[in-house]
Amino acid sequence: MNQILLYCRQGFEKECAGEIQDKATQVEVYGFPRVVKNSGYVVFECYQQGDAEKLIQKLPFSSLIFARQMIVVVGQLSDLDPGDRISPILAMGGELPKCGDVRVETPDTNQAKELLKFCRKFTVPLRQSLRKRGVLYAKEHSKKPVLHVCFTESGCCFVGYSVSNNNSPHYMGIHRLKFPSEAPSRSTLKLEEAFHAFIPKDEWDERLAPGMKAVDLGACPGGWTYQLVKRSMFIHAVDNGQMAESLMETGQVKYHAADGFKFEPPRKNITWLVCDMIEKPYRVAPLIGKWLVARWAVETIFNLKLPMSRRYEQVTEDIGNLKKQLIENGVKFDIQVKHLFHDRDEVTVHIRRTN
Repeated sequence: MNQILLYCRQGFEKECAGEIQDKATQVEVYGFPRVVKNSGYVVFECYQQGDAEKLIQKLPFSSLIFARQMIVVVGQLSDLDPGDRISPILAMGGELPKCGDVRVETPDTNQAKELLKFCRKFTVPLRQSLRKRGVLYAKEHSKKPVLHVCFTESGCCFVGYSVSNNNSPHYMGIHRLKFPSEAPSRSTLKLEEAFHAFIPKDEWDERLAPGMKAVDLGACPGGWTYQLVKRSMFIHAVDNGQMAESLMETGQVKYHAADGFKFEPPRKNITWLVCDMIEKPYRVAPLIGKWLVARWAVETIFNLKLPMSRRYEQVTEDIGNLKKQLIENGVKFDIQVKHLFHDRDEVTVHIRRTN
């Protein structure tokens, strides 16, 4: 087979398909996506033999907005015997590189979630059999390819692999986090996941350091401010709503009852700008650009709300305009965009100014 399997949020198959079509063409891999509505995955069929492997080597997984995982498919099984699902998978061992681990997964859909209990139970005997056959190393090896078995039904699965330096390290491509009970809203998980997704853990002490100054535009009731407070930063919280009293009592938050589009920091010593305003993305993107051009902030994480239709096209357009704004004003930057697990109808953007 010559296919790539991509996981995505249920209902975003069209966006995932459009993006992989564009990105594959950019690295001179040609093919077409197969989409099943609300399936939670997309299969990209390459025209030329060997192009699936070429794609996962040349296309950075981090550049994909809507994909949660990127897997080379070596086979698709159906009508598996409930009494022996392992033998057909073992038979594909010759098509696989020697892998450091195996993940038995399902797409992230309401229907497929019923398979999760089976997947976890099935993993142990499958892992043992794969090791005996020599398909897996005797011990888990984080730098080797990962073998994926993705069940779409109890008797149907994709078998393939991802490469450890160009994939998601998380089961099903999902970074699950526990909601902190003291946080004022569940939106706090969006910013926490963004920190994990965009900032290497060994750089947190430097880039998310205690004592840093931050601004949270559209802060109320304080879900994102909570994450900054937890890291001992000092925050200007900007909104016309009401902040959680627990955050104000920390002494780390200065509240400004103001319009986030008009607010200007009283002192230009801000490291972090965060923003989760419920506004049109074509308004938010240039606002963030204004802050970076003016050097009012060094790094920013913000959300762009998605329209009901043309979601991939709209995000591409808004990000393209923002990049143009920064480049025309001499700003050098690194940018990452991701449809995170804790996002819904929005994408999260991280930009770091580098000059």
